[in-house]
Amino acid sequence: MEGRYNSFTGYYRAKYGERLQKLVLDAGFTCPNRDGSKGTGGCTFCDNAAFHPSYSTPGKSLARQIDEGIEFHRERYPRATRYLAYFQSFSNTYAPLQTLKARYEEALAHPSVCGIVIGTRPDCVDEEILDYIASLKEKLSGKGPVVVEYGIESCYDATLSRINRGHDFDCARKAVEMTAARGLDVGAHFILGLPGETREMMLDECALINSLPLLSVKFHQLQMVRGTRMEREFETDPSEFVRLSLPEYLDFIIDMLERLRPDLYIERVAGEVPPRFVKQTQWGLVRNFDILRMLEKRLEQRDTRQGRLYGAKGVH
Repeated sequence: MEGRYNSFTGYYRAKYGERLQKLVLDAGFTCPNRDGSKGTGGCTFCDNAAFHPSYSTPGKSLARQIDEGIEFHRERYPRATRYLAYFQSFSNTYAPLQTLKARYEEALAHPSVCGIVIGTRPDCVDEEILDYIASLKEKLSGKGPVVVEYGIESCYDATLSRINRGHDFDCARKAVEMTAARGLDVGAHFILGLPGETREMMLDECALINSLPLLSVKFHQLQMVRGTRMEREFETDPSEFVRLSLPEYLDFIIDMLERLRPDLYIERVAGEVPPRFVKQTQWGLVRNFDILRMLEKRLEQRDTRQGRLYGAKGVH
């Protein structure tokens, strides 16, 4: 850990010798809590259109999405020459194995793609699917990573039920353990500020996150996306939600970092949703890179670092 927290930014550069840029892809999958197998309507916070760029749409072939994604990122990252196919939209292991093979291998066949990141739900993997994903790692022979990224969102079963996830935390634990046992990199996503969760409850999640064999984590503040059930729930009873100003959120993230394992990579601490998807942007139009700069400054002001309280007795 070079800085005050274990940033994921330089991880691929250190491991593969250069920046590997993710290209967000939509392969046309859905979710079990959308198609009726477990529920309908999806998670109460979700409008998937708010979470992926314009070049990533299901009407385009994966090759076209990749080509357009490379052009999209070329201006910002002109030195990037190798890319990761990031299957982000919906649940990207929720299909027959032959369909998954066709989608993944189509993306990996692109000459600029050197690895794959598969975003999915913990209840959408099994031994056969994970064995196949592990075989991709062997085929790539160290040229790039094979990552499975799970949307866990919360460690509390009551919260998971309330937001219509359709699985419990034990399901998430088993999926992460099965994946890590195959030597795959495992990431996880958590939302901070879900209804019914207090600040203390969210801090207590750190112990559970530390117990999982994860390589990296992403944290997002809860954002009220227009038209979602979460937005209606918030308008009905905002007292059920912990809402923090940006300075308060930065201090809260630092409180979490202090409790997290020092070897855990932090891939993201906040999320961005295009303004058209929300009634008001929670912190104005502050971009993620600005938030990271403010986080680093605040860590210095507090003279603290990731893992400072890891394993300390009496810490909650």
